[in-house]
Amino acid sequence: MALEESGRALSCAPLLPTVVLAAHALLYSGDRTACERYLPRIADGVLTATVAGFDAAESDAPEITAEQGGSGWVLRGRADFVLDGAGADLILVRARTPAGPQLFGCEPMPDTTRRTPRRVLDETRRQALVEFRGAPAVAVGAAGGTEDTVSATLDAGRAALAAEQVGGSGHALDATVEFVGQRHQFGRPIGSFQAVKHRLADVLVALEAARSASSYATACAAVASPQLPVAACAAAVVCSETFRLATAEYVQLHGGIGFTWEHPAHLYVRRARSTEVLFGTTDRHRARLAELIHLPVS
Repeated sequence: MALEESGRALSCAPLLPTVVLAAHALLYSGDRTACERYLPRIADGVLTATVAGFDAAESDAPEITAEQGGSGWVLRGRADFVLDGAGADLILVRARTPAGPQLFGCEPMPDTTRRTPRRVLDETRRQALVEFRGAPAVAVGAAGGTEDTVSATLDAGRAALAAEQVGGSGHALDATVEFVGQRHQFGRPIGSFQAVKHRLADVLVALEAARSASSYATACAAVASPQLPVAACAAAVVCSETFRLATAEYVQLHGGIGFTWEHPAHLYVRRARSTEVLFGTTDRHRARLAELIHLPVS
């Protein structure tokens, strides 16, 4: 519910990177010490967190490496377009080690971590380039379980993002229905015209399907169901396409005002486009879904 409402309001708070990605990465890691160290502060709202290098999980060569020095682990390398990367108090990093990929917790300091905000399409969701220059870090979880932790965390992120997209789609539909009931042409509200009704009905049908897909993915994430990968991929596809449709009609059916910078419609269009590729494109989700349910992929 909180994620759906944050999507409806285009919240700028780091809810997704902190509460969903970082918190779930800690939980999935099974590292009790790390959880006791960080999760209470996340729950209290005094610690913001994010993840870095997780998009490299599909590559054998992440850009971040970890070296063991005299006083512990240090990180070197870079991760780009890190959610809330410029402001997070804690960064959970997937890095390469001689023993394979490992998850690390890093509380960045200016002298060892350079963070450069990026200008992105959706400026309501801040991202940054993070460069580690011998940044101290602590290992989180067992090295052998890192890839499973990363994969599960990303699936939880997809489920959460789907809920956001449902909220944004709901706002777009509600705002458009309200507008077409007030705007008059030929002496009648434009919402009374059949063509407009049909377009809004299509958005409503798509929204209900997206809400169902999102609810199932959320339920799977809540109980750590083995069906989460399938549910998350399905929700990512359905909710992304619904958000794109809803925001397109948001702009179109508002007429001239919908195309202006003064109207908020363009902010929802930006969020729809950016979330559509945040954890992988819809084509990638479809291909992964086909693999998960053992369908042949051409």
